[in-house]
Amino acid sequence: MLLIFPPQWTPLSPHFAIPSLIGQLKANGYDAYALDLNVEFYHNVLKKDYINFINYKIKQDHKDLFLKVKKIYNKNKKQDKYTLEEQCILYKYNKVNEFVSKDDKFKDNVSKIIEDAVEIVRSKEKFYQPKNLITAINVIDYALKIVSIAYSPLNIGFDNSYNPFLKLTFESIKHFVFDKDSNIYWEFFSQNIEAIKGLNMDFIAISLNSTSQLVPALTLSYLLKKHTKAHINIGGNFFGRVKDEVLKHPEFSQFCDSITVEEGEKPILEMAKFINGEIKIEEVSNLIYFKNSKAYENSKTKPIKLNDMANINLDDFDLKKYFTPYITMPYQTSKGCYWGKCTFCDQDFGQEFNVKQIEKVISEMKELKEKYNIEHFEFIDESVSPTYLKDFSKEILKSDIKPKFFCDARLETQFDNETFELASKAGLKMIMWGLESGSNKIMKSINKGIDLDKRFEILKNANENNIWNFAFIFFGFPLETQEDARETIDMLIKNHKIINSYGRSVFTMGKHARIAQSPEEFGITKIHQNQEEFSPSIDFDCIGMNKDELSEILKECKEKCFNYYQNPLWMYLRYREWLFLYIDKFGVEWVSNYNIN
Repeated sequence: MLLIFPPQWTPLSPHFAIPSLIGQLKANGYDAYALDLNVEFYHNVLKKDYINFINYKIKQDHKDLFLKVKKIYNKNKKQDKYTLEEQCILYKYNKVNEFVSKDDKFKDNVSKIIEDAVEIVRSKEKFYQPKNLITAINVIDYALKIVSIAYSPLNIGFDNSYNPFLKLTFESIKHFVFDKDSNIYWEFFSQNIEAIKGLNMDFIAISLNSTSQLVPALTLSYLLKKHTKAHINIGGNFFGRVKDEVLKHPEFSQFCDSITVEEGEKPILEMAKFINGEIKIEEVSNLIYFKNSKAYENSKTKPIKLNDMANINLDDFDLKKYFTPYITMPYQTSKGCYWGKCTFCDQDFGQEFNVKQIEKVISEMKELKEKYNIEHFEFIDESVSPTYLKDFSKEILKSDIKPKFFCDARLETQFDNETFELASKAGLKMIMWGLESGSNKIMKSINKGIDLDKRFEILKNANENNIWNFAFIFFGFPLETQEDARETIDMLIKNHKIINSYGRSVFTMGKHARIAQSPEEFGITKIHQNQEEFSPSIDFDCIGMNKDELSEILKECKEKCFNYYQNPLWMYLRYREWLFLYIDKFGVEWVSNYNIN
């Protein structure tokens, strides 16, 4: 059995899903192997020869595109009157023409320095030299920009992939899977197919967790289905959220034989039994399978408890390939959310809350350090409770391992000074808090369930114990006015000494969020019809800010906060894993005070 993680995902560590599933299979006696094609993809494109090839390709495309545009362009014709293919041609020509016409010496030098930039972000010495690191990040970004131009309208970054013309409908997804002009992954996967085919696998699963992986994952599954005899399965978070729509589209059979929805640790073992001929496919739980041009859904199962799961397995991962000097390993101490009542959230959809015993956590951490030399961890729990953190810290301090870790948490009053002191000694470097909003009205509406008057005291105590406070905030909740939003901006400014960094986002209503069950109660006046069926979110109109007002607020937040945070290093580090490594190396005060001139 082969489990593959496809592009596009930030290539800083193995994604948690594949090592967890591999661990289950191997512990139960099955031959299972892992392949991270995401990190391989970035190594493939961030090379001197490849960037030189892309520069040549762009120059050649410029000539061909000019002739195509000349045939189809009409200045009196509105954009929506062009076919999708024509719109993509016009878009790509504009990008290519702008790039070719621009007098920019840097674009000719990128290929000469790209491999040095990659070496810097992986170096245990140069990574910790801020100016060198920031330069390397800019070079990598620019290299990916050049690659994106060659495959416009696709835009590839280090942390995202976006196509403005891709709609989350079956026909649109299918179009861009087979559009080799924009699908860079077609060429990349074709180079790997023969090697995978030579493994003679009985079963190949692809983990699909985000829309950024959608076109790459289906491209890969199509090629595997065409060129191998293996049973091709797609699993992961994405399709579990749109399961009902999958059942309406048996056409997915051209891409795969089955799709696993919701948690996969138990179904993957049942699938192994099916592959071995021990059970029928109808007995594999949490599965949608395709037969005779129809989609069939099997029964749902209770997930395996965390305490009963095998340890994660990283034997097949080349940890030196990731774009970081030290792996920050995603790790789970709980599934689901112990609060589970926030109206805006659906992050815990499809999960049943359960907690892993601390003794098992420490045992696994010890194994990961001894086998793979990993001692940096990101707890990917929805939220670590104060009691668990306190008890875990006490046990860590009794043990002979010294992990460094960060986690997500809610601003509970039980996070007292004693808990922070213990956690800091145990290796906690950063907490990512759900601060959300500075408006009491909005906080009440989202049902956060915390003491709003005491949350800044909690942040202050964390800081005093050398713990970095990262705050999640968002704008655009349906009831939020500009006045409400400005309370959030004022909150950041007033508390910028204890809110060490923040992540700003715009609210989107997930199909499975609690707000979606009674939208009118939250100021939603209209749910848009003709939604993209495979979108995990819902478009709406509301009594709060319109798009122009929201855009104004986002700009205002950026400008006002800049005056207080003063071009901080953390904004340039980009990724939470890199920020965490800097905090571990230099401490909260040093990182907080380091500004970029």
